[in-house]
Amino acid sequence: MLKRYYSLLIAIAIGFSVTACGTNPVTKKKEFQFVSQDKEIAIGKENYSPARQSQGGDYVIDPELTAYVQDIGKRLGAVSDRPELPYEFVVLNDSVPNAWAMPGGKIAFNRGLLYELNSEAELAAVMGHEIVHAAARHGAKSMERGLFLQGAMIAVGIGAQNTDYANLVVGASQLGAQLVSSKYGRDAESESDLYGMQYMKKAGYDPAAAVTLQETFVRLSKDRESNFITGLFASHPPSPERVAANKVTLAKLGAGGNWGKEVFAQKVGQLKSTQAAYKAYDDGVKALAKKDTATATKLAQQAIAGEPREARFQELLGDIALTEKKSQDALNYYAKAIKMQPDYFKPHVQSGIALFNMGKKTEAEPYLKRANELLPTAPGHALLGQIAEDRGDINGALQHYQVAAGSNSAIGKEAGERGMRIDFPRNPAKYIQSGVQADNAGNLYAVVQNATSLPVGRVQVRVVKYNPQTGRPVGQSQPMIINGVAAGKQNRIAVGERVKTAQEVGLYKVVVEAAELAK
Repeated sequence: MLKRYYSLLIAIAIGFSVTACGTNPVTKKKEFQFVSQDKEIAIGKENYSPARQSQGGDYVIDPELTAYVQDIGKRLGAVSDRPELPYEFVVLNDSVPNAWAMPGGKIAFNRGLLYELNSEAELAAVMGHEIVHAAARHGAKSMERGLFLQGAMIAVGIGAQNTDYANLVVGASQLGAQLVSSKYGRDAESESDLYGMQYMKKAGYDPAAAVTLQETFVRLSKDRESNFITGLFASHPPSPERVAANKVTLAKLGAGGNWGKEVFAQKVGQLKSTQAAYKAYDDGVKALAKKDTATATKLAQQAIAGEPREARFQELLGDIALTEKKSQDALNYYAKAIKMQPDYFKPHVQSGIALFNMGKKTEAEPYLKRANELLPTAPGHALLGQIAEDRGDINGALQHYQVAAGSNSAIGKEAGERGMRIDFPRNPAKYIQSGVQADNAGNLYAVVQNATSLPVGRVQVRVVKYNPQTGRPVGQSQPMIINGVAAGKQNRIAVGERVKTAQEVGLYKVVVEAAELAK
């Protein structure tokens, strides 16, 4: 997975290295374009599924609702400035009101946003806005700016919302997390409002819905509606200026068109009828985070009574049981969740953790592997690393530990240290920096720097002298032992030779031949 991720970055960097000037397909303005349409589509295709996993997974209870959202999206995509993009639309199982778009036309709506809308036209307003983000290359331009400023894409781990997996996403999926969490600039938001309203009009919707919806968002932002603040408003901040601009656009386009209030109410009726069940679930997750398992259990049972088909609710009971160290009970609940929705990562990785804790590591392995196929995480790779290490597969263990170490988390740090412990004896020079220094009297010292976070007990070095004319070695010392180097510190040993000038110091190099971590 990491190899594929870095290959993608290299491909983008190669594309960046070739100066390209093009015309924005929406605004028709000239701009530098370093990410081609083929790359846009490839990036979206590669990251769409793991990004959905990291945002709660797909909402699968009501396929008719998803089909309805997809139909509206297809209508708007067909009248967009880039109808050729392979648009996809999905409803995510997350109560936070939010929506996002990836390069290449991959778009998602959270279940929580659909609660807050009151008509098909309002849904089309949000949908049109997100389609413009994709059509106008806003995500691609964000990547291009990152490449221009830094020379490479920086991926940050943004974990699954409403789970314990914040900052635990690793590998290639980190790029998808970054794309989902990107904040667009004011110009991009203005463009998406303007052209999104145009798409609404072309598709037969009343663009006035975009004005009234923004007015609602402004009011909610003033009221500091927490769900919106952490969701849609974090990346799409509303403002009176946006409302005023939308009113100007409405005056040019003219009001009138479909609102679809009745059909929208019918299509989201089932979803809204179970809103209380999901509220109980969200409160149960919060209670469990506070270690209040009794309240969490009560709320999970309320949620199940309101919507018995939801896998997340069984998963919560599994998390409660795992917290109470009832691993077998946890496995039973996770099995129910997997049966209800087999393609969501969390019950798989949690099952692997439960089995690992029970000492059933062989049984845990397929669950952890399946979880990593859906969404690679630090726990999944860290435990697979331990399983590989136990069976003597050092190379396999090291690969898993290195992937897990890419997570900015305690689990990632521990995995990194485990990997270093098994790799350190094989590649000591990778972790121990070395060089030669001379004191004021010209006495030479072999110096080593411990670049790890762990204390080193013993380092074996050899000093090699080179010919200043040929650059070839002309002599070397006997092996020397430096005992004890604290984490991040230096230690040294006298070489037994003296130099007269600073230039002579450069003729000596220190080779780290062996080292061991402190016991």
